[in-house]
Amino acid sequence: MLQNYFKTASRNLLRNKVYAAINIVGLAAGIAACILIFLYVKDEVSYDRYNTKADRIYRVTRDFLSNDGTVSLSLGHVAPPFGPLLKQEFPDIQALARTLNSTLLLEDKTSQKRFNEEHVYFAEPDIFKIFTIPVKQGNPEKSLDEPFTVLLSEKMAQKYYPGQDPSGKVLTVNNAFSVKVAGVYEDFPVNAHFHPDFLMSFTTLNDTTIYGSENLKTNWGNNSFGTYFLLPENYPVDKLQAQMPAFLDKVLAGTDHARGRKPSEFTHLYLQKLTDIHLKSHLDSEEETNGELATVLILAAVALVILLIACINYINLSTARSTSRAKEVGVRKVVGALKGDLVKQFLLESVVVAIIATLLGLGLTELSLPWLNDFAQKDLHLHVFSDPVILGFVLLLPLLIGLLAGLYPALYLTRFEPARVLKGSLSNSSKNPTMRKALVIVQFSISIALIIATGVMYRQLLFMQNKALGFDKEKLIVLPYYSSLAPQYEAFKAELMKSSSIQGVGKSLLVPSDRLLNSMGAGVLKGDSMAKTDVTIKYVNVDQDLFDTYKVKLAAGRNFSRQHPTDDSAAFILNETAVKMIGWQEPQQAVDQVFQYGDTRGRIIGVVKDFHFESLHQEIAPMVFLMSRSDSYTNVSIRYSGDPKQALAHIESVWNKFAPDQIFRYDFMDELYSAMYKTEQRKGQIFTVFSCIAIFIACLGLFGLASYTTVQRTKEIGIRKVFGASILKIVTLLSSDFLKLVLIANLLAWPIAWYAMSRWLEDYAYRVTIGTGIFLLAAFLAFIIAIVTISFHAIKAASANPVKALRTE
Repeated sequence: MLQNYFKTASRNLLRNKVYAAINIVGLAAGIAACILIFLYVKDEVSYDRYNTKADRIYRVTRDFLSNDGTVSLSLGHVAPPFGPLLKQEFPDIQALARTLNSTLLLEDKTSQKRFNEEHVYFAEPDIFKIFTIPVKQGNPEKSLDEPFTVLLSEKMAQKYYPGQDPSGKVLTVNNAFSVKVAGVYEDFPVNAHFHPDFLMSFTTLNDTTIYGSENLKTNWGNNSFGTYFLLPENYPVDKLQAQMPAFLDKVLAGTDHARGRKPSEFTHLYLQKLTDIHLKSHLDSEEETNGELATVLILAAVALVILLIACINYINLSTARSTSRAKEVGVRKVVGALKGDLVKQFLLESVVVAIIATLLGLGLTELSLPWLNDFAQKDLHLHVFSDPVILGFVLLLPLLIGLLAGLYPALYLTRFEPARVLKGSLSNSSKNPTMRKALVIVQFSISIALIIATGVMYRQLLFMQNKALGFDKEKLIVLPYYSSLAPQYEAFKAELMKSSSIQGVGKSLLVPSDRLLNSMGAGVLKGDSMAKTDVTIKYVNVDQDLFDTYKVKLAAGRNFSRQHPTDDSAAFILNETAVKMIGWQEPQQAVDQVFQYGDTRGRIIGVVKDFHFESLHQEIAPMVFLMSRSDSYTNVSIRYSGDPKQALAHIESVWNKFAPDQIFRYDFMDELYSAMYKTEQRKGQIFTVFSCIAIFIACLGLFGLASYTTVQRTKEIGIRKVFGASILKIVTLLSSDFLKLVLIANLLAWPIAWYAMSRWLEDYAYRVTIGTGIFLLAAFLAFIIAIVTISFHAIKAASANPVKALRTE
């Protein structure tokens, strides 16, 4: 019986090659897109799950609260004293490890290889008890016990010591101290939320020239330390979380941070599951850029939508061809076939089509994977037979599609009464059922909504890239600033300015595109006393030249100046947002006011116009700029003119003269700013491609449906031509029914797309408005797509000789 079903199915497919091809190609494109998205989603949800104890690992995070109780700062790192105190206060914690990420200059004196490494992590020994880190050489239980030891990842071992055993080798760090290589560990998997290239012993930080053991015990302000711990199986973590306020009140009582308040009123600690970090954590400080759960859900929805459109194609074409198979059904019923047997036959045909489409879809997936990996910055592979999850998905997919797409046509076709069918009195309603029209409307509603979504995404991206920022980001080069430059900075700057291509040089603690994480309490003199403000004001250390270098404009007052010796100790410049939030109506009102920030009291000497220091995801923050007497700067910004290569050559020669021990590194400010939106750009490109696939599949279905409808109306077209109908009128007649459906689809898609994209835009503090133009454009494109798809068959039918259509009558 089954063999007979297969024979019938294959004969039917070969007999109707065009419709079979449309179904198979549409399903194959949908399946390929679905598999690609499945691989992406599978990778995203797998982050950190390679750790054998992943469900028991937690990270400590910290929030800071403003005076009104709102969260002003959320960090994925905490101060160094918290780690040991947590372990001491909560003995149920089985293991705890602190980490500190640093960018260091490492050099092997023997080979004279030296590199600036951004992924050096000081780590406590318990990191091996918490995370799954296979060690290839060395003893994981002892390698990090001693100070000034380091383990290398396999990639770094090959980089510094290709083909050699690195154990016992010595690396010089920042030209200041040396560390001994104690072993090699496997590279962290791609799906880890952080990727240390070097694990350096945490006890190295005890050295006062590096960090200092006393600092590790008492520095509550440096929230730069990752803190991870391991709990017993099935441990009630909520119980531990509930004890965090009391813990904070106990350990922070009496510190400078308390200032007479209960610590739990201005800061909170949270225990975050390791497996929640990548998709659910978007704090102000993270180890690396995380993914987004919303993106995963959107792509999963797009995959389902694409499959739905492909299945609708199959349903529409199968029911449209019902009259051509009605006699087959009638004959089978007359000779004794039961309805169940016929349903099985049609379902098997559907599954066969789905299997063929799946095989073709797997081939398309393999061809498309390099593109997806390049766009998404991933390393995805289609291991069908070695990965049971992928194998199960690929095996279930054709069965599921075959049943979903084939069930309605099977039930629809088997309901025909054999007597009426064989008499040729099949109802005309079967030729154009309402169900088929509804499915076409659904297809095009989805397609139009995707067009609108893609348009809004690209408008927002263009808006972010072209919005006036309040400073000139073009022709700016940013260099790292080292303490070794401090004694000779003025000479360094003077040497740079000797070239006509250098227009300005300034120092700062941060540069635009950095996150504003640092703040201190602020106050304004009211009467005879300082009144604290409820405004959280972020600070940036700058020198006298930074605003001129960035072309930031003053709204009132003056800039820092070398003519005013107290500017480096008792002068502040605010931005317009800070002025407004403190309560002054105009920038000029703030000038010369007595102001206190942290422990420093002085006067406001100026107000700069607001400019976008962070990305457009964040609103412009209240900011205070002050000079640093202790030379707390980390960047040198240089404005140049003319050829960037000429400017860079001059800058590098000056750098090598004044900082020969440091590698010359630089960034262009416009590239730093653009890098903030790379994630959005990649998401936009991926979404656009999959949207185009969905629209292509919808067009395939419309093409097939138009083809069959045209064939069904061949005699009608012939009669109309005999009575003088023009080609234009016939094309209009054939197209009008479909275009009415597209119009209805627009009316359904518009409100859905508007709501969805309005919610999406809420993530941006500065965003475009969704005007009517994008909806009209989507409608125009939908009509054009439909007309182009339909017109081929319409024009062909209208141009045919009517004699051929009517000669059998």
